Amino acid sequence: MEYTHKVPIDKGWSGDRKFCVTDSCGTKYLLRISPPERTEFRRKGFELLKKVDELDVPICRPVEFGECEEGAYTLLTWIDGEDAEEVIPTLSPGEQYAYGLEAGRILKKIHSIPAPADQSLWEPRFNAKMDRKIAMHRDCPIQYDGGEAFVDYIEAHRHLLKDRPQTYQHGDFHIGNMMIADGKLVVIDFDRFDFGDPWEEFNRICWCAQKAPYFASGRVDGYFDGEVPLEFWQLLAMYISSNTLSSVPWAIPFGEEQIGVMLRQAKEVLDWYDGMKKDIPSWYKKPCEK
Repeated sequence: MEYTHKVPIDKGWSGDRKFCVTDSCGTKYLLRISPPERTEFRRKGFELLKKVDELDVPICRPVEFGECEEGAYTLLTWIDGEDAEEVIPTLSPGEQYAYGLEAGRILKKIHSIPAPADQSLWEPRFNAKMDRKIAMHRDCPIQYDGGEAFVDYIEAHRHLLKDRPQTYQHGDFHIGNMMIADGKLVVIDFDRFDFGDPWEEFNRICWCAQKAPYFASGRVDGYFDGEVPLEFWQLLAMYISSNTLSSVPWAIPFGEEQIGVMLRQAKEVLDWYDGMKKDIPSWYKKPCEK
């Protein structure tokens, strides 16, 4: 495909080079160029994205994948819209909640794609991951009040990992990877896809709750059609605990600003869960509740 315009995009953490490109007909696309070592991962991601597209959910649709001198390229449809994290917090509680319901329903459809039959069992896989994160936390030169409460919650709820199902996962499903186009919610950035417990996909909901709590609440209710089991809340708190433990060690190479972001988030999570003594976070509420 020949392009008449090619504009770099600097957002994101993936390490890919991204561009908004325009063809001779004036149609825009998102072009991602990945390094050679990511070629097979990107190829697999493209094939899975085609399966997501078959579910009739609003996404950047897959157009073309191939190899080039720089590695591999992925061409996706371009979304003309606004960042959801900028738009949704300005809306009324009811409007935020309605977008959240839609996000939850979209995620439920995404999770209808099964994991491969040979996928390793979730319980030993995630237990090992949590053990690594606990070690990262305890070895970290930056400690914060209440950090061991996350460890205690994990140890008390590990048993819930037994026999958990596994599905395809978006990998980074939160308000920062969504857009509003013509009033509709669109999900973008599937480049961290994985397979695992579908409920673990909610581990990024902290970013939603910080920006727009009613949106986060709607996301949960939309996924479960309003009937949210207690086991979900307990698993979610454990998954968030695991993520939070490793967030400060992850941030250190990126400098003081990112360290501050993660320290503030850890404090906020502890506040939501009353020092990890509650299973259901305080941000969860209906628009009519205070």
